[in-house]
Amino acid sequence: QVQLVESGGGLVQAGGSLRLSCVDSGQTFSTYAMGWFRQAPGKEREFVAAISGSGGMTYYTDSVKGRFTISRDNAKNTVYLQMNSLKPEDTAVYYCAADPRLNIIVAVNQFGYWGQGTQVTVSS
Repeated sequence: QVQLVESGGGLVQAGGSLRLSCVDSGQTFSTYAMGWFRQAPGKEREFVAAISGSGGMTYYTDSVKGRFTISRDNAKNTVYLQMNSLKPEDTAVYYCAADPRLNIIVAVNQFGYWGQGTQVTVSS
C-alpha cells in the first residue's frame, strides 16, 4: 500500500529556497511515476513537476522551469522538489502524487495516490 508523506514546507522570503521531500512507505517505489502539484487558495490544483520511475525523465510546468528541480532517490523511497528563486506566486499547498507506471505523467486525474500536502508561503 502506498502512503506518501511530504515535508519541508515553510515560510521563506522571495528569492529564497526550500526543498520538499516526499517519502513513500510502499515496497515498489521505483515502479511509480511521481509528481508534485500545488493548490493556492481559491484555485484548482495545478501540475508543477513530474519524474519517471527510473528518474531518467522529468517535466516541468513553464512557470517553474529553471527554478525548480525534481529528483528521486529510489533507495530511500523519496522524491524531492528543490525550489530556488521563490516568488510570492509560488505560495500554495504542495502535494506529492504517485501512480504505478514507469512513464512520466502530468495530469491530476492520472495519479492514484496523494500525500496530505505541505504549506509553502513566500513573502514579498
